[in-house]
Amino acid sequence: MDLVVTLSRLQFAMTAFFHFIFVPMTLGMSVLVAIMVTLYYKTGKEIYKRMAKFWTKLFAINFALGVATGIVHEFEFGMNWSVYSRFVGDIFGAPLAFEGLMAFFLESIFMGVLLFGWDRVPKKIHTLSAWLVAIGSNISAFWILVANGWMQHPVGAKLAVGPAGKKAVLTNFFDIILNPVADTKFMHTITAGFILSAIFVLGVSAYHLLKKNAVEMFKKSAYIAIIFGLISSLGELIIGHMHTVEIAKVQPTKIAAAEALWETQKGPTISLAAWADEKAQKNVFEIPTIPGLLSLMLYTDPNAKVEGLKDLQKKFEKIWGPGNYIPPVNLTYWSFHIMVFLGSFFVLLFLLALLKYKDLENCHWFLKLAIISIPLPYIASWFGWAFAEVGRQPWIVYPANWQDPNSVALKTAEAVSKLTSVEVLISYIVFLVIFTGLAIADFYLLAKYASKVPQADEKESY
Repeated sequence: MDLVVTLSRLQFAMTAFFHFIFVPMTLGMSVLVAIMVTLYYKTGKEIYKRMAKFWTKLFAINFALGVATGIVHEFEFGMNWSVYSRFVGDIFGAPLAFEGLMAFFLESIFMGVLLFGWDRVPKKIHTLSAWLVAIGSNISAFWILVANGWMQHPVGAKLAVGPAGKKAVLTNFFDIILNPVADTKFMHTITAGFILSAIFVLGVSAYHLLKKNAVEMFKKSAYIAIIFGLISSLGELIIGHMHTVEIAKVQPTKIAAAEALWETQKGPTISLAAWADEKAQKNVFEIPTIPGLLSLMLYTDPNAKVEGLKDLQKKFEKIWGPGNYIPPVNLTYWSFHIMVFLGSFFVLLFLLALLKYKDLENCHWFLKLAIISIPLPYIASWFGWAFAEVGRQPWIVYPANWQDPNSVALKTAEAVSKLTSVEVLISYIVFLVIFTGLAIADFYLLAKYASKVPQADEKESY
């Protein structure tokens, strides 16, 4: 693959992964903070006020740094991916404008009211501001994921050719926002953010319970996180299945790679583990489960045929011309499976937390487990995005109908700007240094303020 394409892909992956350090917690923590603020004004108990202020400060740190990385991320479209930007410009203009006008301004304006409105604005206004921040954060995610979902399945558009080359032209805006791939992706992503935030709150609460700091407050915080996380993690199993079924309809190569399925089979199994020899197009080893399970999951028929990568490669070549249409199998496979394994673990973690809740402050082994689990939902989210983006290669816009050569589609290799490898490498290093600094700052500030013990008479400053 051309070095410029490779470096551009690595740079975009790097900035996306750094950005996604901040985004999931914003989605979930905003809702948890709104719940805590509501509990304070509903009950009038000072313990909920201290709780809400404590977690709001951590949310604000994460929110501020997330905005900084998001802005850089958007500039990258024009710098490294100008051909792609021209191709999708007619489509992405509307959802990204809505994201800015409807969501970003909403959450940013009311974030100020949430932070500085304690005892300064009426209780109902302050509570409303907390919920509007939560709604704005998640609406923002909706519009971004509508855009990303369109890249996965470009509906509501047609292909046109102009002086600057081919581009996608909008034909039906409602098809884009009602795209089932985008909508299930949105639900899947925000629920992942809810799980991450719940584990973060549970883990930080566990740290303080081990230290016997503000036991009553942190036990209540843990309880809110446990209920919120259990509902979210159980829901994620269902939503994740729904999203996988939608992907199977439109991206057969991604699903085949996710199971390292080389040969077309009737009733193939889901494997627990596998490793592929991608050059030889076969698996070196495989640990299968129940026969027919993959077909049952995707098509509700244990005997349904699932196309393998070899047959799909032949069909894609016949329709789209010479080229490699098989995504990186091992990376796609393990990204998908690690995400699924961790998602199952989160359900068990919250179930166990609920069972141990009565004597949670004295259950030291579980408190330690909760603390070391904090990084796991980040890892699950990163692997989820790796599966979504790597699994659709070699396409940056996967064909709307892969069996129609006139469908809206764009290959990754065709989408990059006309840059030299040196230019991309320099910007890659600069962004890596900046984003690493922001990540370190985020972790440092979160650790610093998360480890502080809130006092009953503490005056918060932001």
